[in-house]
Amino acid sequence: MNKHSVHALILDKLQADLDIAQRAAQTAYETATHEENIAENKYDTLGLEASYLAAGQAKRVEEIRQALALCQNMALRPYDESTGIQVGTLLGLEDEQGRQQWLFLAPDGAGLKVQLVGQPITVITPRSPLGKSLLGKFEGDEVDISVAGARQQFTVTEVK
Repeated sequence: MNKHSVHALILDKLQADLDIAQRAAQTAYETATHEENIAENKYDTLGLEASYLAAGQAKRVEEIRQALALCQNMALRPYDESTGIQVGTLLGLEDEQGRQQWLFLAPDGAGLKVQLVGQPITVITPRSPLGKSLLGKFEGDEVDISVAGARQQFTVTEVK
């Protein structure tokens, strides 16, 4: 598992998501401003609904653009055993039932999923409960988090 390859996949996925979101925003804008969608009476809300959609799509474009910029500018350093897990770390976790997962700690883009050699990798950020609790941890450390009142425990199995 190579974190530089994972980072490149994340950047590619964010760029693809940005391209899709930009096309959707443009389509929503065109729909909102099209002359056929001008309200003919107070009950004709198609143009108003389309403008809300266009605004939401524009916001989504900006969020993806910001995530892409933060991930592009992130410095990928080799794992430092003196500081532990930091932003830019690729790590393996195992839960109490023995299920394993790979995570990439990034400055933004939480929830994004990529695959490397058939292995799914999920992007998390330090703003999440799990990401926050992983900062500074080392291989072999256990992490406890509480999500919606349920306690979950993980063991860091591998760090890159």
